[in-house]
Amino acid sequence: MPAIRKSGRSTPATADAGKTITINDIARLAGVSKKTVSRIINQSPLVRQDTREKVETLMREVGYAPDPMARALAFRRSFLIGMVYDNPTAQFIVNMQYGVLDTLRGSGFELVVHPCDSRSAGYIDGVRRFVQQQKLHGVILVPRVSEDQALADMLDDIGCRYVRIAAVALDTPERMVVTHDHDGAAEVADYLLSLGHRDIALITGPADYRSAIERTGGFLGALRRRGIELPKSRVIEAGYTFESGVAIAEKLLASKKRPTAIFCGNDEMAAGVYRVALRTGIQIPQQLSVVGYDDSPLASRLWPPLTSVRRDTRDTGRIAAAMLLQTEGAPRPLSSVRPHLVIRDSCQPPA
Repeated sequence: MPAIRKSGRSTPATADAGKTITINDIARLAGVSKKTVSRIINQSPLVRQDTREKVETLMREVGYAPDPMARALAFRRSFLIGMVYDNPTAQFIVNMQYGVLDTLRGSGFELVVHPCDSRSAGYIDGVRRFVQQQKLHGVILVPRVSEDQALADMLDDIGCRYVRIAAVALDTPERMVVTHDHDGAAEVADYLLSLGHRDIALITGPADYRSAIERTGGFLGALRRRGIELPKSRVIEAGYTFESGVAIAEKLLASKKRPTAIFCGNDEMAAGVYRVALRTGIQIPQQLSVVGYDDSPLASRLWPPLTSVRRDTRDTGRIAAAMLLQTEGAPRPLSSVRPHLVIRDSCQPPA
């Protein structure tokens, strides 16, 4: 690279005469971060125009030419978005990826994914290595890992941007997409009560998932407001999987006094209820009403088609990715994806 040469205009500071100037010098002289200079070199859209003009002017004045290898490394750092998840529902993850890719298409950014086990002792260190080895521009955290404050703190410590997707606001607005699961579950309770159901069972997700906590709280709270208190035997924890839905349904539907309606914390568990009902000769919805959550493609493929709460997972992915592409530090309101009940043929008034 050429040595620094004098310019007719002054700069805030100078480098030593005869010294080869580096990207660190440009960052110091311009009063910006090295990452900002890298973005400007690689024509990233994520830099304010006035900052871009100041740094480009400075580089011209001092005759700075980026090293090709450094430029390649900066390119990798600037144009990779990571998605970290620990979620047992495959369709949910696929829909989220589709949404992220919708936003990234044509932007020059690419998506890399990192499945993990958030219950393992070293999973946060694994995420750290993933972020640092890939030199990520930013990370999308999908439930349940999005609910882990220690993971968010680690990303903050190493200077990696992130967006958390969760049922409630757990962070600042520029880092959150809120899905309002409490409200979606409350709508299910109101609907089942409007049909006349009073003996209702709830199959929840894992108790340490924030989504399960919010859906359970929203559903039971709406019932209480109408004077209905479910016994503990009617509120059963499962694992957000088809198999766990089957296991719980076998217990609920084998009892002499079975519920007239079951609300499942996701569509996978609802499909498990369908399996047991079919095997035991219980007709849906004539003898049992069933409601799911997520409104995944599975919901409309079951027979009869499943009533389910829609939270647009693909749109959630689009929003999260768009937030990472925005200028860092730009103020923004809290992003929300509002759920609503999609009524199909799996429910009717109790016999």
